[in-house]
Amino acid sequence: MNGLRYICDRLPSIAETMKIKSFLARPFASYIYKGIRKGMATAVADQDEILKTLLKVGRTTEFGKDAGLDKVNTYEEYKQAVAIRDYEQMRPYIDKIKEGKHNILWRGKPIYFAKTSGTTSGTKYIPITKDSIPNHINTARNALLCYMAETGNSLFTNGKMIFLSGTPELERVGGIPTGRLSGIVNHHVPKYLRTNQLPSYETNCIEDWETKLSKIVDETIDKDMTLISGIPPWMQMYFDELIRRSGKKISELFPSFSVMVQGGVNFEPYKAKLFESIGKNIDCIELFPASEGFFAFQDSQNAEGLLLNTNSGIFFEFVPANEIFNDNPTRLSLKDVKAGENYALVINSNAGLWGYDLGDTIKFVSTDPYRIVVTGRTKHFISAFGEHVIGEEVEYSLLKAAEEEKIHITEFTVAPYISEGEGKSYHEWFIEFENLPHNLDSLANKIEENLRKKNVYYDDLIRGNILRPLKITPVQKNGFIDYMKSIGKLGGQNKIPRLSNDRKLADGLERWTLKEEL
Repeated sequence: MNGLRYICDRLPSIAETMKIKSFLARPFASYIYKGIRKGMATAVADQDEILKTLLKVGRTTEFGKDAGLDKVNTYEEYKQAVAIRDYEQMRPYIDKIKEGKHNILWRGKPIYFAKTSGTTSGTKYIPITKDSIPNHINTARNALLCYMAETGNSLFTNGKMIFLSGTPELERVGGIPTGRLSGIVNHHVPKYLRTNQLPSYETNCIEDWETKLSKIVDETIDKDMTLISGIPPWMQMYFDELIRRSGKKISELFPSFSVMVQGGVNFEPYKAKLFESIGKNIDCIELFPASEGFFAFQDSQNAEGLLLNTNSGIFFEFVPANEIFNDNPTRLSLKDVKAGENYALVINSNAGLWGYDLGDTIKFVSTDPYRIVVTGRTKHFISAFGEHVIGEEVEYSLLKAAEEEKIHITEFTVAPYISEGEGKSYHEWFIEFENLPHNLDSLANKIEENLRKKNVYYDDLIRGNILRPLKITPVQKNGFIDYMKSIGKLGGQNKIPRLSNDRKLADGLERWTLKEEL
């Protein structure tokens, strides 16, 4: 996901609910939960009010004057005045803020820059303002409070909790404190709430991921952890090291472990292996955060999808995913969305982001209330042959096949192989298995069948004999980790893209593939 997608970059804020004694946590949770449920009925009206507030402030800024926001009063007028833009198109305004100028994108100056690396933009500096910081701090808290109110489980608040995050150390850029979002949020945790938060501040400051992971295990292996949070691949690496050292499943090490909080990537490809490592199923809470804002959270253990954060300083726009690269794409506000359609997510916020294309695609699974699932990235797809295969389709196809074959997937990515000779081109699936399947052809055939059912264009290419069926290339154990380490992107906010439209990642993985025939 665009910018800082890791759940760790929000989760220290969950400490706001921690160490509230369990008998106080439940009434507070009930109070917040009722307010959130009430807001489900006013989502569209709340969005309208947020746009009005944004326009009122925006008119006084340099951006607002350039865009003519003083003449804008409706959403239709707003779409005419403010084009959809990415970070590169917003960079000139960000640069002015970095030079120390005021009232550029929002009133005054940002109180922080969240520093994150972009795929095409290099290092990005995302403003966080006095008005936008509550969105970052309160939403993760609210997710836990909803969980407490629904399940009645509040005892975990009295135990030790781990937040797998980046360094909390901040630098200054243009006089503005700048760093990873996890570090920024860490500075908003009251001191008296830190007693049950792990790892230590010193350990969180370690930059090298392997050194940091080892230290995290040192600090937690003899603690009875009650909540563990982070992005799924990070948590799996943490669990693997705990199991390697102790020889025990996670539930044996941490008998009181009852809640796992995660986000940043689709949970489903990692779910089976994580639960196997734990030794039992436990409750999970999924979040959808980014440097640019906290967009949605799981408000119920019994409903599909994540509740869209419709009353937290962000006005959302939705562009049909297949139009996002058009010069004049369709732009919809919340009231006009439909369930089941794939949209690119565009935000306008009190952080000073205007018409900002996040690069994420979502789909509504419900419009009463507005709940979504994240379906992928607008820049992560394969269309080397006109098929436009997206992340949601490959994840579904692989997971369904893996379940039928009773195998566990550690990590995977897909790239096109374009034949330069007489042979046909195809999709190459690089897969790291927990244990190699007995019949790789059977798995490949099932993935192929699933993908053809999901994507009619891909089906046409196979049926028309333009593409040959997909090929699976097994990756050595820890091959993806070793590859990320080799390019200096192990840990941090880095993760493997599910799809590439070229061979750069595929070629980089070659040295970690299994060469022998299976």
